[in-house]
Amino acid sequence: MKRNERLSIALHALLHLALKPEASMTSAEMSACIGSDPAVIRRTLAGLREAGILQTRKGHGGGWQLARPLADLNLKQVQDAIGARIFPAPTRTESPGCLVEQAVEAALDGALAQAAAFLDARLEGIDLQTIAADVARKHAHIKVPS
Repeated sequence: MKRNERLSIALHALLHLALKPEASMTSAEMSACIGSDPAVIRRTLAGLREAGILQTRKGHGGGWQLARPLADLNLKQVQDAIGARIFPAPTRTESPGCLVEQAVEAALDGALAQAAAFLDARLEGIDLQTIAADVARKHAHIKVPS
């Protein structure tokens, strides 16, 4: 299954910001790190600002900054803030009058709902500080503030 690009961008940006907690990063600077257009980054991160995960500063030296410690953030909170579900939503019925399709969709929707609930619970248990620590372990020259 292809990962959700918006979620990947958001997590990538959050972890880059964590490496420089006192500094801000502009959308253009993040674009260079992430390899996405600055406008896409701004649209993606807007939900994180609205959720109180990021804050922005205007003017010289301005940009995006973490508003909360990484240890207080989990993958589900980020997913919810940007409205980007990893797991697909139930499918749209194409032939609502077909009894076979109704039975198939009911079975699939139930299974998808259970899988989504399991995934959401798992995402709640993964905090961003743990991911940042994993980055630091793999790259000894990187220091991640706690």
